[in-house]
Amino acid sequence: AQGLVESGGDSVQAGGSLTLSCLVSDYTYDTYLLAWFRQAPGKEREGLAALDSDGVLTYADFVKGQFTISHDRSKATLYLRMNNLQPGDTAMYYCAAQFGWIQVSQIRRLGVLKSGLYGKWGQGTQVTVSS
Repeated sequence: AQGLVESGGDSVQAGGSLTLSCLVSDYTYDTYLLAWFRQAPGKEREGLAALDSDGVLTYADFVKGQFTISHDRSKATLYLRMNNLQPGDTAMYYCAAQFGWIQVSQIRRLGVLKSGLYGKWGQGTQVTVSS
C-alpha cells in the first residue's frame, strides 16, 4: 500500500518555526511526485511546494523564502520546513503523492501544485499559529 502519514503539526507563536514530516510507506515506482498542501477552514486547499523524482522543486509564490521542501529517500520521508509562521498559516497541512511515469507526466503538464491531480493523500496534521 502507498500510504502517507504526516506528523509535526503543532501550536506555535507568530514568528516560530515547524518542520512537518510525511512518511511515504511504499515507493512502487521510481518516478514520483511528492507535494505539500494546506487547507484553512472555509478556504480551498492550496498547493505549497512539490518535489519530483528528478529533484525538481516547485514552490507557490506566497511561500518562497519561508517554506522549504526536502526529501530523504533513505528514510522514506518528505519534509516541509516552515519559518516565520504567521496566523495566516494556520491550517491543516497535507502531503500528497503520485507514482508512475504516465501519471506524473500528466501532473507536470497541468501543474504540480493542483490538488485534484494527486491520487494519494495523508490524513493531515494541524498547524495553529497564534499572534
